[in-house]
Amino acid sequence: MSRRTEVLDAAIALLGTGGVRAVTHRAVDAEAGLPNGATSNLFRTRDALLGAVVERFAEREKAAWDDLAARDTPGSLAELAGVMATAARAAVGPHRTLTLARYVILVEAAHHPALRAPLLAAGSRVDAWFTTWLRVAGSTDHERHAPILMNAYSGLILHELANPDPHFDPAGRLTPLVEALLGGADGP
Repeated sequence: MSRRTEVLDAAIALLGTGGVRAVTHRAVDAEAGLPNGATSNLFRTRDALLGAVVERFAEREKAAWDDLAARDTPGSLAELAGVMATAARAAVGPHRTLTLARYVILVEAAHHPALRAPLLAAGSRVDAWFTTWLRVAGSTDHERHAPILMNAYSGLILHELANPDPHFDPAGRLTPLVEALLGGADGP
C-alpha cells in the first residue's frame, strides 16, 4: 500500500469515527502511524486532502459494489430486495466507518462545492449498477424507480447509523417498498 493510500484511508477512518473536524493533517499522521508532516507533504491544504479523500472513497466504494455485483445479480423483485438488504446490513455493520465517512463528506460538499463533482461521479457508477439490477429484476421504468429506491435505501441506512437498532431488519422495510413500487414486474 502506498503512503498516499495509507494517508487517505486514515483520513477516511477519521471522517467515519470523528466527523470532518477530526480530519487534520496531524490527526491523519497519527491515525496512519506516520511521522508528523507526512500528510502535509502529500496534501498541502485541507481542501486538497478532502478532495483526494473523495477520490479514494470512490475507489473503495466501487470495490465494495463490484464485489457485491459479482456475487449477486437479482433476477426478481424478492432477490432485489434481498440484495439491497444485504448491502444495507454491510453498510451499517462491517462497512460502518466507510458509510459514515460517505455521509460526512456528502454534508461537507454542501459547504465545499469542489467536492460535488467527484461525489456525483462516484454516485453515478453506483446508480448505473442499480439501474441494471432494476432492469434485470423486471422494472419497466428503471429510470424513475432507481432514484426512489436508492433514496429510500440511503435514508434507511442514515437512520440506522444515527439511531442504531439492535433488531435492524432492512429486508422488512425494503421488501414491501420494492413490491409496492415495482409490483407486478415479476409477472404471475
